[in-house]
Amino acid sequence: MEYISEYVSPAGKIILSSDGENLTGLWFENQKYFKDTLDKEYEEKSLPVFENVCAWLDRYFKGENPDVTFHLKPKGSDFRQRVWRELLNIPYGKTITYGEIAKKLEKDTGKKVSAQAVGGAVGHNPISIIIPCHRVVGSDGSLTGYAGGLEKKKYLLDLEKDII
Repeated sequence: MEYISEYVSPAGKIILSSDGENLTGLWFENQKYFKDTLDKEYEEKSLPVFENVCAWLDRYFKGENPDVTFHLKPKGSDFRQRVWRELLNIPYGKTITYGEIAKKLEKDTGKKVSAQAVGGAVGHNPISIIIPCHRVVGSDGSLTGYAGGLEKKKYLLDLEKDII
């Protein structure tokens, strides 16, 4: 069984999901791939993990760079999991390109990886903001692709730049 909770952020309503102990999802309401990895059956419930995530989000939206003190358990293929782990390495307030992530994965695995494949994995990230897919930009530095919408991506990047 999975559980959900809502959080109202300055950038819009967010839906959180958990398996009871770990954070399994964080989506802006109605974003692309909204609730894509959520079980068909779930219930709204108050859980300690949701309290911790909401406290983290409160601090983040106040301009802080809080440590993640709860467990993340996104659902996805091995390739997507590798991409999402790379996203966690992007420093707060910085950006990286899809191509740079592809080159890093190629170096780590010895297998050819395309920027487009990375883009697909980034786009399907089920734990937005905390797994910072908003920090990935096009090869020319342009804001491209964000499941929550480009206006939210710009908002998050501006928020982080304002506080570094």
